[in-house]
Amino acid sequence: MKEKSTKGIWKVISASSMGTMIEWYDFYIFGSLAVVISTKFFPSDNPTAAFLSTLATFAAGFVVRPFGALFFGRLGDLIGRKYTFMVTLLLMGGATFLIGCIPSYETIGFMAPLLVLILRLLQGLALGGEYGGAATYVAEHAPVGQRGYWTSWIQTTATVGLFISLMVILATRNVLTPEQFDEWGWRVPFWLSIVMVGVSYLIRKNMDESPVFAKAKSEGKTSTNPLKESFGNRYNLKFVLLALFGATMGQGVVWYTGQFYAMNFMKTVMSIDSSQVDTLLGIALIIGTPLFVFFGWLSDKVGRKYIMMGGMLLAILLYRPIYKQMYETTSVKNKTEMVEKTTVLAELKENKKQTKDSIYTTNKEYADGTTLVEIKTVSLENGVAKVVDGKPKVETKTTIKINSSDNWALIFLVFVQVIFVTMVYGPIAAFLVEMFPVKIRYTSMSLPYHVGNGIFGGLLPAISTYFVTNAKDLGHPEFYLEGLWYPIVIAAVSFVIGMVYIKNKDKNAHV
Repeated sequence: MKEKSTKGIWKVISASSMGTMIEWYDFYIFGSLAVVISTKFFPSDNPTAAFLSTLATFAAGFVVRPFGALFFGRLGDLIGRKYTFMVTLLLMGGATFLIGCIPSYETIGFMAPLLVLILRLLQGLALGGEYGGAATYVAEHAPVGQRGYWTSWIQTTATVGLFISLMVILATRNVLTPEQFDEWGWRVPFWLSIVMVGVSYLIRKNMDESPVFAKAKSEGKTSTNPLKESFGNRYNLKFVLLALFGATMGQGVVWYTGQFYAMNFMKTVMSIDSSQVDTLLGIALIIGTPLFVFFGWLSDKVGRKYIMMGGMLLAILLYRPIYKQMYETTSVKNKTEMVEKTTVLAELKENKKQTKDSIYTTNKEYADGTTLVEIKTVSLENGVAKVVDGKPKVETKTTIKINSSDNWALIFLVFVQVIFVTMVYGPIAAFLVEMFPVKIRYTSMSLPYHVGNGIFGGLLPAISTYFVTNAKDLGHPEFYLEGLWYPIVIAAVSFVIGMVYIKNKDKNAHV
Protein backbone atom coordinates (compact mmCIF):
# COMPACT_ATOMS: atom_id res chain seq x y z
CA MET A 1 0.00 0.00 0.00
CA LYS A 2 2.83 2.37 0.95
CA GLU A 3 4.45 1.87 -2.45
CA LYS A 4 1.19 2.54 -4.28
CA SER A 5 0.36 5.69 -2.29
CA THR A 6 3.86 7.05 -2.85
CA LYS A 7 3.68 6.39 -6.58
CA GLY A 8 0.31 8.15 -6.74
CA ILE A 9 1.57 11.12 -4.82
CA TRP A 10 4.50 11.64 -7.21
CA LYS A 11 1.94 11.97 -9.98
CA VAL A 12 0.00 14.49 -7.89
CA ILE A 13 3.15 16.48 -7.12
CA SER A 14 4.32 16.60 -10.72
CA ALA A 15 0.91 17.86 -11.87
CA SER A 16 0.67 20.47 -9.11
CA SER A 17 4.30 21.51 -9.28
CA MET A 18 4.48 21.81 -13.04
CA GLY A 19 1.70 24.36 -13.10
CA THR A 20 2.99 26.25 -10.10
CA MET A 21 6.47 26.34 -11.58
CA ILE A 22 5.16 27.77 -14.87
CA GLU A 23 3.19 30.40 -13.03
CA TRP A 24 6.32 31.44 -11.15
CA TYR A 25 8.33 31.37 -14.37
CA ASP A 26 5.79 33.73 -15.93
CA PHE A 27 5.95 35.99 -12.94
CA TYR A 28 9.73 36.12 -12.86
CA ILE A 29 10.48 36.85 -16.49
CA PHE A 30 8.70 40.13 -15.91
CA GLY A 31 10.83 40.84 -12.83
CA SER A 32 14.08 39.64 -14.39
CA LEU A 33 13.52 41.70 -17.54
CA ALA A 34 12.35 44.79 -15.61
CA VAL A 35 15.31 46.83 -16.84
CA VAL A 36 14.57 46.03 -20.53
CA ILE A 37 10.80 46.28 -20.15
CA SER A 38 11.08 49.73 -18.57
CA THR A 39 12.49 51.06 -21.86
CA LYS A 40 9.77 49.46 -23.99
CA PHE A 41 6.49 50.20 -22.26
CA PHE A 42 7.22 53.48 -20.51
CA PRO A 43 8.35 56.93 -21.72
CA SER A 44 12.10 56.71 -22.28
CA ASP A 45 13.17 60.24 -21.34
CA ASN A 46 13.57 59.41 -17.63
CA PRO A 47 15.12 55.93 -17.18
CA THR A 48 14.92 55.94 -13.35
CA ALA A 49 11.22 56.85 -13.37
CA ALA A 50 10.62 54.20 -16.06
CA PHE A 51 12.43 51.55 -13.97
CA LEU A 52 10.45 52.51 -10.85
CA SER A 53 7.19 52.45 -12.89
CA THR A 54 8.11 48.94 -14.04
CA LEU A 55 8.77 47.85 -10.45
CA ALA A 56 5.44 49.41 -9.46
CA THR A 57 3.67 47.50 -12.26
CA PHE A 58 5.46 44.37 -11.04
CA ALA A 59 4.29 45.12 -7.48
CA ALA A 60 0.70 45.67 -8.73
CA GLY A 61 0.67 42.00 -9.73
CA PHE A 62 1.50 41.16 -6.11
CA VAL A 63 -0.99 43.50 -4.50
CA VAL A 64 -3.95 41.84 -6.27
CA ARG A 65 -2.83 38.36 -5.25
CA PRO A 66 -4.92 38.37 -2.03
CA PHE A 67 -8.01 39.14 -4.15
CA GLY A 68 -7.14 36.17 -6.36
CA ALA A 69 -6.76 34.12 -3.17
CA LEU A 70 -10.26 35.11 -2.04
CA PHE A 71 -11.91 34.63 -5.43
CA PHE A 72 -10.29 31.33 -6.39
CA GLY A 73 -10.04 30.11 -2.78
CA ARG A 74 -13.81 30.40 -2.52
CA LEU A 75 -14.24 28.57 -5.82
CA GLY A 76 -11.81 25.85 -4.69
CA ASP A 77 -13.74 25.25 -1.47
CA LEU A 78 -17.06 25.26 -3.34
CA ILE A 79 -16.42 23.30 -6.56
CA GLY A 80 -13.12 21.57 -5.91
CA ARG A 81 -9.34 21.92 -6.04
CA LYS A 82 -8.75 20.47 -9.48
CA TYR A 83 -10.96 22.67 -11.69
CA THR A 84 -10.01 25.84 -9.89
CA PHE A 85 -6.35 25.49 -10.55
CA MET A 86 -6.96 24.52 -14.17
CA VAL A 87 -8.53 27.98 -14.61
CA THR A 88 -5.67 29.77 -12.82
CA LEU A 89 -3.13 28.02 -15.03
CA LEU A 90 -4.77 29.09 -18.30
CA LEU A 91 -5.33 32.65 -17.07
CA MET A 92 -1.71 33.04 -16.02
CA GLY A 93 -0.24 31.54 -19.21
CA GLY A 94 -2.52 33.56 -21.49
CA ALA A 95 -1.66 36.85 -19.74
CA THR A 96 2.08 36.16 -19.97
CA PHE A 97 1.94 35.27 -23.65
CA LEU A 98 0.02 38.47 -24.38
CA ILE A 99 2.56 40.67 -22.52
CA GLY A 100 5.06 39.43 -25.11
CA CYS A 101 2.72 40.64 -27.89
CA ILE A 102 2.07 44.24 -26.75
CA PRO A 103 3.52 46.88 -29.09
CA SER A 104 5.97 49.32 -27.48
CA TYR A 105 5.23 52.75 -26.00
CA GLU A 106 6.64 54.37 -29.15
CA THR A 107 4.04 52.55 -31.26
CA ILE A 108 0.85 52.83 -29.22
CA GLY A 109 1.67 55.43 -26.53
CA PHE A 110 -0.03 55.17 -23.14
CA MET A 111 -2.02 52.11 -24.20
CA ALA A 112 1.24 50.12 -23.76
CA PRO A 113 1.74 50.63 -19.99
CA LEU A 114 -2.03 50.35 -19.49
CA LEU A 115 -2.26 46.96 -21.24
CA VAL A 116 0.81 45.69 -19.36
CA LEU A 117 -0.76 46.73 -16.08
CA ILE A 118 -4.06 44.96 -16.89
CA LEU A 119 -2.22 41.73 -17.83
CA ARG A 120 -0.05 41.96 -14.69
CA LEU A 121 -3.20 42.25 -12.60
CA LEU A 122 -4.61 39.13 -14.28
CA GLN A 123 -1.34 37.30 -13.59
CA GLY A 124 -1.51 38.32 -9.95
CA LEU A 125 -5.13 37.15 -9.60
CA ALA A 126 -4.25 33.79 -11.14
CA LEU A 127 -1.21 33.30 -8.92
CA GLY A 128 -3.36 34.15 -5.90
CA GLY A 129 -5.55 31.18 -6.73
CA GLU A 130 -2.81 28.80 -7.81
CA TYR A 131 -0.59 28.28 -4.81
CA GLY A 132 -3.28 27.55 -2.21
CA GLY A 133 -4.82 25.04 -4.61
CA ALA A 134 -1.57 23.23 -5.30
CA ALA A 135 -0.49 23.12 -1.63
CA THR A 136 -3.91 21.94 -0.45
CA TYR A 137 -4.15 19.35 -3.23
CA VAL A 138 -0.76 17.81 -2.37
CA ALA A 139 -1.26 17.96 1.42
CA GLU A 140 -4.62 16.21 1.09
CA HIS A 141 -2.96 13.38 -0.83
CA ALA A 142 0.05 13.07 1.52
CA PRO A 143 0.39 10.23 4.09
CA VAL A 144 -0.03 11.29 7.74
CA GLY A 145 3.23 12.43 9.32
CA GLN A 146 4.87 13.19 5.95
CA ARG A 147 3.05 16.36 4.90
CA GLY A 148 6.08 18.59 5.45
CA TYR A 149 8.19 16.41 3.18
CA TRP A 150 5.68 16.08 0.34
CA THR A 151 4.46 19.69 0.29
CA SER A 152 8.05 20.97 0.34
CA TRP A 153 8.38 19.70 -3.24
CA ILE A 154 5.90 22.42 -4.25
CA GLN A 155 8.04 24.91 -2.34
CA THR A 156 10.92 24.17 -4.71
CA THR A 157 8.81 25.18 -7.72
CA ALA A 158 9.10 28.91 -7.14
CA THR A 159 12.88 28.70 -7.11
CA VAL A 160 12.93 26.30 -10.06
CA GLY A 161 10.64 28.73 -11.92
CA LEU A 162 13.06 31.57 -11.20
CA PHE A 163 15.98 29.41 -12.27
CA ILE A 164 14.34 28.39 -15.57
CA SER A 165 13.37 31.99 -16.32
CA LEU A 166 17.00 33.06 -15.81
CA MET A 167 18.25 30.22 -18.04
CA VAL A 168 15.75 31.01 -20.83
CA ILE A 169 16.74 34.69 -20.73
CA LEU A 170 20.45 33.80 -20.74
CA ALA A 171 20.00 31.38 -23.65
CA THR A 172 18.02 33.96 -25.64
CA ARG A 173 20.69 36.61 -24.97
CA ASN A 174 23.42 34.21 -26.11
CA VAL A 175 21.69 33.25 -29.36
CA LEU A 176 20.83 36.82 -30.38
CA THR A 177 22.96 39.93 -30.72
CA PRO A 178 22.41 42.59 -28.01
CA GLU A 179 20.56 44.73 -30.60
CA GLN A 180 18.23 41.87 -31.58
CA PHE A 181 17.54 41.03 -27.94
CA ASP A 182 16.80 44.64 -27.17
CA GLU A 183 14.57 45.04 -30.19
CA TRP A 184 12.42 41.88 -30.09
CA GLY A 185 14.33 39.04 -28.39
CA TRP A 186 13.14 39.98 -24.89
CA ARG A 187 9.66 38.88 -26.04
CA VAL A 188 10.76 35.25 -26.62
CA PRO A 189 10.67 34.16 -22.93
CA PHE A 190 7.08 35.46 -22.72
CA TRP A 191 6.04 33.52 -25.82
CA LEU A 192 7.64 30.28 -24.65
CA SER A 193 5.37 30.09 -21.62
CA ILE A 194 2.43 29.09 -23.82
CA VAL A 195 4.16 25.78 -24.71
CA MET A 196 4.73 24.94 -21.03
CA VAL A 197 1.15 25.85 -20.15
CA GLY A 198 -0.14 23.48 -22.85
CA VAL A 199 1.87 20.56 -21.46
CA SER A 200 0.80 21.29 -17.90
CA TYR A 201 -2.86 21.62 -18.89
CA LEU A 202 -2.79 18.14 -20.42
CA ILE A 203 -1.20 16.69 -17.25
CA ARG A 204 -3.71 18.38 -14.94
CA LYS A 205 -6.73 17.47 -17.06
CA ASN A 206 -6.24 13.78 -16.22
CA MET A 207 -5.88 14.22 -12.45
CA ASP A 208 -8.53 13.20 -9.90
CA GLU A 209 -10.03 15.50 -7.30
CA SER A 210 -8.36 15.57 -3.86
CA PRO A 211 -9.61 12.50 -1.90
CA VAL A 212 -10.19 14.51 1.29
CA PHE A 213 -12.26 17.12 -0.56
CA ALA A 214 -14.15 14.46 -2.57
CA LYS A 215 -15.05 12.66 0.70
CA ALA A 216 -16.19 15.92 2.35
CA LYS A 217 -18.27 16.71 -0.73
CA SER A 218 -19.93 13.28 -0.87
CA GLU A 219 -20.78 13.56 2.83
CA GLY A 220 -22.20 17.05 2.29
CA LYS A 221 -19.58 18.58 4.57
CA THR A 222 -18.24 21.25 2.21
CA SER A 223 -18.79 24.91 3.03
CA THR A 224 -21.66 26.83 1.44
CA ASN A 225 -20.00 30.18 2.18
CA PRO A 226 -16.22 29.76 2.59
CA LEU A 227 -15.55 33.51 2.85
CA LYS A 228 -17.99 33.98 5.72
CA GLU A 229 -16.77 30.87 7.53
CA SER A 230 -13.11 31.83 7.06
CA PHE A 231 -13.22 35.47 8.03
CA GLY A 232 -16.65 36.04 9.62
CA ASN A 233 -15.97 33.42 12.30
CA ARG A 234 -13.85 35.06 15.01
CA TYR A 235 -12.18 31.83 16.07
CA ASN A 236 -10.99 31.06 12.54
CA LEU A 237 -10.12 34.71 11.77
CA LYS A 238 -7.74 34.64 14.74
CA PHE A 239 -5.78 31.83 13.04
CA VAL A 240 -5.81 33.64 9.68
CA LEU A 241 -4.26 36.73 11.32
CA LEU A 242 -1.77 34.64 13.30
CA ALA A 243 -0.68 32.83 10.13
CA LEU A 244 -0.15 36.20 8.45
CA PHE A 245 1.63 38.21 11.14
CA GLY A 246 3.43 35.35 12.86
CA ALA A 247 4.63 33.43 9.81
CA THR A 248 3.93 34.43 6.19
CA MET A 249 4.77 38.12 6.58
CA GLY A 250 8.31 37.32 7.79
CA GLN A 251 8.62 34.42 5.38
CA GLY A 252 7.61 36.71 2.48
CA VAL A 253 10.31 39.33 3.08
CA VAL A 254 13.05 36.76 3.73
CA TRP A 255 12.09 34.97 0.53
CA TYR A 256 12.18 38.08 -1.64
CA THR A 257 15.37 39.46 -0.11
CA GLY A 258 17.28 36.21 -0.67
CA GLN A 259 16.38 35.94 -4.34
CA PHE A 260 14.93 39.09 -5.84
CA TYR A 261 16.53 41.82 -3.81
CA ALA A 262 19.91 40.08 -4.12
CA MET A 263 19.50 40.09 -7.92
CA ASN A 264 18.39 43.73 -8.14
CA PHE A 265 21.13 44.79 -5.71
CA MET A 266 23.90 43.18 -7.76
CA LYS A 267 22.60 44.60 -11.05
CA THR A 268 21.65 48.13 -10.03
CA VAL A 269 23.66 49.02 -6.90
CA MET A 270 26.82 46.97 -7.58
CA SER A 271 26.55 47.47 -11.41
CA ILE A 272 27.60 43.89 -12.17
CA ASP A 273 27.08 42.57 -15.69
CA SER A 274 23.52 41.26 -16.02
CA SER A 275 24.43 37.83 -17.47
CA GLN A 276 27.03 37.29 -14.72
CA VAL A 277 24.41 38.04 -12.07
CA ASP A 278 21.87 35.67 -13.66
CA THR A 279 24.47 32.90 -13.85
CA LEU A 280 25.76 33.22 -10.30
CA LEU A 281 22.22 33.47 -8.93
CA GLY A 282 21.32 30.34 -10.94
CA ILE A 283 24.25 28.41 -9.41
CA ALA A 284 23.36 29.51 -5.85
CA LEU A 285 19.74 28.45 -6.42
CA ILE A 286 20.67 25.02 -7.80
CA ILE A 287 22.89 24.33 -4.77
CA GLY A 288 20.23 25.61 -2.36
CA THR A 289 17.03 24.10 -3.78
CA PRO A 290 17.37 20.59 -2.20
CA LEU A 291 17.28 22.32 1.20
CA PHE A 292 13.57 23.11 0.71
CA VAL A 293 12.89 19.37 0.81
CA PHE A 294 15.36 18.82 3.66
CA PHE A 295 13.71 21.43 5.91
CA GLY A 296 10.24 20.20 4.91
CA TRP A 297 11.28 16.66 5.92
CA LEU A 298 12.90 17.93 9.12
CA SER A 299 9.70 19.82 10.04
CA ASP A 300 7.88 16.45 10.06
CA LYS A 301 10.34 15.33 12.74
CA VAL A 302 10.78 18.43 14.95
CA GLY A 303 7.78 20.62 14.10
CA ARG A 304 7.34 23.55 11.73
CA LYS A 305 7.64 26.47 14.13
CA TYR A 306 11.29 26.47 15.20
CA ILE A 307 12.69 25.90 11.70
CA MET A 308 10.73 28.86 10.30
CA MET A 309 11.53 31.11 13.25
CA GLY A 310 15.22 30.11 13.09
CA GLY A 311 15.36 31.14 9.41
CA MET A 312 13.84 34.54 10.25
CA LEU A 313 16.23 35.12 13.17
CA LEU A 314 19.31 34.31 11.09
CA ALA A 315 18.12 36.68 8.36
CA ILE A 316 17.51 39.51 10.84
CA LEU A 317 21.01 39.14 12.32
CA LEU A 318 23.02 38.47 9.16
CA TYR A 319 21.52 40.53 6.30
CA ARG A 320 23.53 43.68 6.91
CA PRO A 321 26.92 41.90 7.29
CA ILE A 322 26.17 39.77 4.17
CA TYR A 323 25.27 42.74 1.95
CA LYS A 324 28.18 44.80 3.25
CA GLN A 325 30.50 41.92 2.31
CA MET A 326 28.88 41.60 -1.14
CA TYR A 327 29.33 45.30 -1.84
CA GLU A 328 32.92 45.44 -0.57
CA THR A 329 33.93 42.30 -2.51
CA THR A 330 33.44 43.87 -5.94
CA SER A 331 33.82 47.58 -5.15
CA VAL A 332 36.49 49.02 -7.48
CA LYS A 333 37.53 51.35 -4.66
CA ASN A 334 39.24 48.31 -3.11
CA LYS A 335 41.01 47.30 -6.35
CA THR A 336 44.17 48.48 -8.12
CA GLU A 337 43.47 50.15 -11.47
CA MET A 338 45.93 49.48 -14.31
CA VAL A 339 45.93 53.08 -15.53
CA GLU A 340 48.00 52.37 -18.66
CA LYS A 341 45.18 50.11 -19.97
CA THR A 342 42.39 52.70 -19.60
CA THR A 343 40.81 53.74 -22.91
CA VAL A 344 38.28 56.49 -23.62
CA LEU A 345 36.29 56.61 -26.84
CA ALA A 346 34.17 59.66 -27.75
CA GLU A 347 31.58 59.50 -30.54
CA LEU A 348 28.45 61.22 -31.81
CA LYS A 349 25.45 58.92 -32.26
CA GLU A 350 21.96 59.51 -33.52
CA ASN A 351 19.32 58.55 -30.97
CA LYS A 352 15.73 57.39 -31.48
CA LYS A 353 14.47 60.97 -31.59
CA GLN A 354 16.74 61.69 -34.58
CA THR A 355 18.86 64.10 -32.51
CA LYS A 356 22.52 63.56 -31.70
CA ASP A 357 24.05 62.34 -28.43
CA SER A 358 27.70 62.59 -27.35
CA ILE A 359 28.76 59.19 -26.06
CA TYR A 360 31.93 58.70 -24.00
CA THR A 361 32.92 55.07 -23.41
CA THR A 362 35.61 54.46 -20.77
CA ASN A 363 37.17 50.99 -20.38
CA LYS A 364 39.15 50.29 -17.21
CA GLU A 365 41.05 47.17 -16.14
CA TYR A 366 42.09 46.20 -12.64
CA ALA A 367 45.01 44.09 -11.40
CA ASP A 368 42.75 41.24 -10.21
CA GLY A 369 41.09 40.80 -13.64
CA THR A 370 37.99 42.93 -13.00
CA THR A 371 36.95 45.13 -15.95
CA LEU A 372 34.71 48.19 -15.91
CA VAL A 373 32.90 49.87 -18.80
CA GLU A 374 31.38 53.29 -18.22
CA ILE A 375 29.16 54.78 -20.89
CA LYS A 376 28.29 58.46 -20.49
CA THR A 377 25.57 59.77 -22.76
CA VAL A 378 25.29 63.57 -23.02
CA SER A 379 22.05 64.64 -24.72
CA LEU A 380 22.64 67.47 -27.19
CA GLU A 381 20.30 70.22 -28.33
CA ASN A 382 21.53 72.24 -31.33
CA GLY A 383 25.05 70.92 -30.72
CA VAL A 384 25.10 71.98 -27.04
CA ALA A 385 24.51 69.82 -23.93
CA LYS A 386 20.80 69.79 -23.10
CA VAL A 387 20.08 71.34 -19.68
CA VAL A 388 17.49 69.76 -17.36
CA ASP A 389 16.84 71.26 -13.89
CA GLY A 390 19.84 73.55 -14.28
CA LYS A 391 22.27 70.69 -15.03
CA PRO A 392 23.48 69.15 -18.31
CA LYS A 393 21.49 65.97 -19.06
CA VAL A 394 24.01 63.14 -18.63
CA GLU A 395 23.19 59.45 -18.28
CA THR A 396 25.92 57.21 -16.91
CA LYS A 397 25.74 53.44 -17.18
CA THR A 398 28.46 51.40 -15.49
CA THR A 399 28.93 47.68 -16.05
CA ILE A 400 31.47 45.69 -14.07
CA LYS A 401 32.65 42.22 -15.12
CA ILE A 402 33.93 40.46 -12.03
CA ASN A 403 36.72 37.90 -11.79
CA SER A 404 36.31 34.24 -10.85
CA SER A 405 37.15 34.51 -7.13
CA ASP A 406 34.72 37.43 -6.62
CA ASN A 407 32.13 35.46 -8.54
CA TRP A 408 32.44 32.46 -6.19
CA ALA A 409 32.41 34.75 -3.15
CA LEU A 410 29.09 36.21 -4.34
CA ILE A 411 27.68 32.74 -5.10
CA PHE A 412 28.48 31.75 -1.51
CA LEU A 413 26.91 34.91 -0.04
CA VAL A 414 23.73 34.45 -2.10
CA PHE A 415 23.64 30.74 -1.17
CA VAL A 416 23.71 31.67 2.55
CA GLN A 417 20.61 33.82 1.91
CA VAL A 418 18.98 30.91 0.06
CA ILE A 419 19.48 28.78 3.22
CA PHE A 420 17.33 31.29 5.16
CA VAL A 421 14.78 31.17 2.33
CA THR A 422 14.54 27.36 2.49
CA MET A 423 14.18 27.39 6.30
CA VAL A 424 11.20 29.76 6.26
CA TYR A 425 9.63 28.49 3.05
CA GLY A 426 10.17 24.71 3.14
CA PRO A 427 7.70 23.97 5.98
CA ILE A 428 5.20 26.80 5.35
CA ALA A 429 2.73 24.93 3.11
CA ALA A 430 2.30 22.09 5.60
CA PHE A 431 2.09 24.61 8.45
CA LEU A 432 -0.74 26.54 6.74
CA VAL A 433 -2.67 23.47 5.61
CA GLU A 434 -2.64 22.06 9.15
CA MET A 435 -3.99 25.29 10.58
CA PHE A 436 -7.42 25.14 8.91
CA PRO A 437 -10.26 22.61 8.50
CA VAL A 438 -10.83 20.98 5.10
CA LYS A 439 -14.05 22.78 4.17
CA ILE A 440 -12.51 26.27 4.27
CA ARG A 441 -8.86 25.35 3.83
CA TYR A 442 -8.26 26.68 0.29
CA THR A 443 -9.70 30.10 1.20
CA SER A 444 -8.25 30.38 4.72
CA MET A 445 -4.66 29.43 3.86
CA SER A 446 -4.50 31.35 0.57
CA LEU A 447 -5.23 34.74 2.06
CA PRO A 448 -2.46 34.99 4.72
CA TYR A 449 0.01 33.40 2.32
CA HIS A 450 -0.65 35.94 -0.42
CA VAL A 451 -0.88 38.98 1.83
CA GLY A 452 2.44 37.96 3.40
CA ASN A 453 4.15 37.17 0.12
CA GLY A 454 2.24 39.38 -2.27
CA ILE A 455 2.01 42.57 -0.29
CA PHE A 456 4.77 42.47 2.34
CA GLY A 457 7.15 40.53 0.07
CA GLY A 458 6.09 41.90 -3.31
CA LEU A 459 6.52 45.53 -2.31
CA LEU A 460 10.07 44.86 -1.12
CA PRO A 461 11.97 45.69 -4.35
CA ALA A 462 10.16 49.02 -4.80
CA ILE A 463 10.38 50.09 -1.12
CA SER A 464 14.00 48.99 -0.66
CA THR A 465 15.09 50.63 -3.94
CA TYR A 466 13.44 53.84 -2.71
CA PHE A 467 15.33 53.65 0.63
CA VAL A 468 18.66 53.11 -1.13
CA THR A 469 18.08 55.94 -3.66
CA ASN A 470 17.04 58.29 -0.87
CA ALA A 471 20.09 57.48 1.29
CA LYS A 472 22.38 57.88 -1.74
CA ASP A 473 20.96 61.35 -2.48
CA LEU A 474 21.52 62.32 1.16
CA GLY A 475 25.17 61.26 0.85
CA HIS A 476 24.91 58.39 3.39
CA PRO A 477 28.26 56.47 3.34
CA GLU A 478 26.56 53.05 3.64
CA PHE A 479 23.54 54.01 1.51
CA TYR A 480 23.51 50.55 -0.12
CA LEU A 481 22.51 48.88 3.18
CA GLU A 482 19.50 51.12 3.86
CA GLY A 483 17.12 49.01 1.75
CA LEU A 484 17.60 46.14 4.23
CA TRP A 485 15.76 47.89 7.06
CA TYR A 486 12.44 46.94 5.47
CA PRO A 487 12.95 43.13 5.50
CA ILE A 488 14.77 43.24 8.87
CA VAL A 489 11.98 45.12 10.67
CA ILE A 490 9.13 43.10 9.11
CA ALA A 491 10.90 39.77 9.84
CA ALA A 492 11.62 40.88 13.43
CA VAL A 493 7.95 41.71 14.09
CA SER A 494 6.90 38.37 12.58
CA PHE A 495 9.53 36.51 14.64
CA VAL A 496 8.29 37.97 17.95
CA ILE A 497 4.60 37.26 17.17
CA GLY A 498 5.40 33.75 15.90
CA MET A 499 7.56 32.82 18.88
CA VAL A 500 4.95 34.01 21.38
CA TYR A 501 1.69 32.82 19.82
CA ILE A 502 2.34 29.94 17.39
CA LYS A 503 2.21 26.46 18.90
CA ASN A 504 4.51 23.72 17.62
CA LYS A 505 1.62 21.46 16.61
CA ASP A 506 1.46 17.68 16.37
CA LYS A 507 2.77 16.81 12.90
CA ASN A 508 0.79 13.57 12.76
CA ALA A 509 -2.62 15.13 13.13
CA HIS A 510 -5.08 14.12 10.40
CA VAL A 511 -5.73 16.73 7.76
